[in-house]
Amino acid sequence: MAQVPQVPELTPQFCFNTLALRDFLRISRGSIDDSITQNLNALQAPSTTGFDPSSTGVRNPRGPNPRRIDSIPCQNFKAKVLFPSWQVRSDVLNYCASVATSPDPDDPELIAREVEGQRYKKRIVDERLDPYSARFFPKEPRTEMLASVIRQEIGVESIIRASSWGLVVERCGGESGDWEKALGAWKSGLGFSKAGRSLNAS
Repeated sequence: MAQVPQVPELTPQFCFNTLALRDFLRISRGSIDDSITQNLNALQAPSTTGFDPSSTGVRNPRGPNPRRIDSIPCQNFKAKVLFPSWQVRSDVLNYCASVATSPDPDDPELIAREVEGQRYKKRIVDERLDPYSARFFPKEPRTEMLASVIRQEIGVESIIRASSWGLVVERCGGESGDWEKALGAWKSGLGFSKAGRSLNAS
């Protein structure tokens, strides 16, 4: 069975290092969601009875879904691998979203932007000579850049989860087609993580 990727240490520095943030998300998605078909195939137990030569003499119709997986392995996979990996990614994205909307006094480029703004105010602008001279594009604060990355990744996450859940429903059966409801039901049964963080914030 696939393993849930290790939770990174959640710090503002981790979030602002968007390369590390995206690497974590890529590795997590790659090991669980991008390989969901292989993960589900691994849940199917091989035949325990062996091959019966007499079975070739009778033509038996196939069942409605020969690829259907037993409910117990499916439940274990969802409860121990799929939902925990989704929740870890939600925790990371939620944390970094809060960092992106918090004051950032440690921004290393804060002073440079302030100096740039002061220089702009002191400039002499003559749009008759240069119609573009009044344009000013200050460098975007790193919190805004992080917020943009988080919005993109949340959108990607929603698409990936819908795709993975569709395959889980197809192979395991007996489930709602809405991954958000299924994840919410899992979280409500779990309550709190071992670390004491509430898992009820998606």
